[in-house]
Parts: sequence; C-alpha cells; structure tokens
Amino acid sequence: MSNRRSFLKQGLAATTLLSMPIFGTELLAATPKPKKKSPENPFKLGMAGYTFVNFNLDKTLEIMDRLDVRYLCIKDFHLPLNSTDEQIKAFHNKLASKGITGYAVGPIYMRSEAEIDRAFEYAKRVGVKLIVGVPNVELLPYVDKKVKEYDFNYAIHLHGPDIKLYPNATDVWEHTKDLDPRIGMCLDIGHDLRDNFDPVEDLKKYHTRVFDIHIKDVTEASKAGRGIELGRGKIDFPAFVKMLRKVKYNGVCSLEYEKDMKDPFLGIAESIGYFKAVCAYPK
Repeated sequence: MSNRRSFLKQGLAATTLLSMPIFGTELLAATPKPKKKSPENPFKLGMAGYTFVNFNLDKTLEIMDRLDVRYLCIKDFHLPLNSTDEQIKAFHNKLASKGITGYAVGPIYMRSEAEIDRAFEYAKRVGVKLIVGVPNVELLPYVDKKVKEYDFNYAIHLHGPDIKLYPNATDVWEHTKDLDPRIGMCLDIGHDLRDNFDPVEDLKKYHTRVFDIHIKDVTEASKAGRGIELGRGKIDFPAFVKMLRKVKYNGVCSLEYEKDMKDPFLGIAESIGYFKAVCAYPK
C-alpha cells in the first residue's frame, strides 16, 4: 500500500512538472512584478478646526488621534482669543498628549485695525506663524504692515459664491499679488470649485501664495454644490494630489468637513481614508 501511495505521489509530481514550460517566459510572466514605492509627500494632513464646531477639544483630539491626523488649525471656540498664557499652555499640553500639533489659527474675521492687532498678538502667544484670516479689503495695507512687523504668513480664506468677500483663488491673488509675499491664501478647494473655478489649475497658478489648504468635496461646481465625503463629489483628487507634488507644496492639507456637522464622524473617517489612499497611490 505504501509503495502504491508513493507511486501515485511521484506520478502526480511528474505530471505537474511536464505541464510546466521548461524555459521560463511563461514562468517569468507569472512572477509578480515588484510594487512601485509609494511617493513621498511633502505636505502634511490636518483638520480644520471648524469641522468640530459642535464638539469640545477632547472629542476633537480623540477623533484625530484615532484617524492618525496630527495637525490642527486652531479655532477660537477651542482656544478663545482672550485666553491667558496658562490656558494656552494647557491647550498645547493637551494636544501634545495625543501627538497633535496646532499649526495655525483661524479663520479669523477682521473688520478693524484693532481686530487685526488682536489676531496677530493672539497668534504670537499661541506660538504659530500662520494666520488664516478674512480681513476687510480696505484693511489689507494694515495687514501688510503687521506681516512685516511679526514675520508671519497670512492666508486669506476664500468662501466661494456665498459671500462677495474673496470668493475664489483668483480674487485673493488679485488683492494680494502686490503686497508682501507672506500674504497669500488658504485655498479652499471646495469653495473654489463652487465658484466655477478649477482648484487644480489654481494651485498650479498661485502656488507661491498658497500657505494653507482646506480639502473638501462638493456635489457640483455651482453655488448649489454642497459638502460631501471626499471622492464622492466633483473634485479630481488624484489630479490635485499630483499637482501638490508638482509644485512641491509643503504646507498642511486640512480636511474641512461640513456635512452632518452634528454627527460627522463616519464621513470624516471615510474622507481621511480616501485622501490617504490617493496620497499613497504611486502614480
């Protein structure tokens, strides 16, 4: 019986060997090619604080930590403009306990020179060198003066067709191109598209003045467009990430998720996962 079993095994092995090509083109073709290495991305992934307008700082940091997102644009409902130095220190300690860095403050609306003064001093005490702001147009010369004084970058947040003040990237560029080069924009790609502009082309044209980016997706390229999970809307994220690499953008891309804002967690997770997957794609 053992001899019969051995014979059957040997016969099966021989049949398998005979069915295989001897000189390897088919074998070589069947060998998996080594995977391309994922590209190194010069930019960082963050969260825009406004996403968590309905949640306290502890919940915000919990979600960011679970999603491995390490940069936060600080909104004043998490750290008020009149915070004491002790409160600012406690805030940073809480972020550090989760491995998260507050990299900028804003958006902050500024309708007077006094409000600009307060915002710059707030950013200085918080310890960041980037302000995301929305100043009245007539105050831009004063912003220019403060940027020179503090040596900060100042990123004007654009708002799409909802309000007349800075609706798109071209509008921000036209208002800032002759000012100090540290004055530029927070490119909100969803609002830019809603104003019927192409955020990929705008990043290409204005990248020297793009100091912050709010990533979001929208349902259509019009005022009727509404926020939706990344990858489900009209933004071409593979093309956008490719352009980020091409222009060597080295700032933060912060998700600003504005759908289901009282229960946004599944949408945030889906959006972060999608963006990370696009960034990991080797092409």
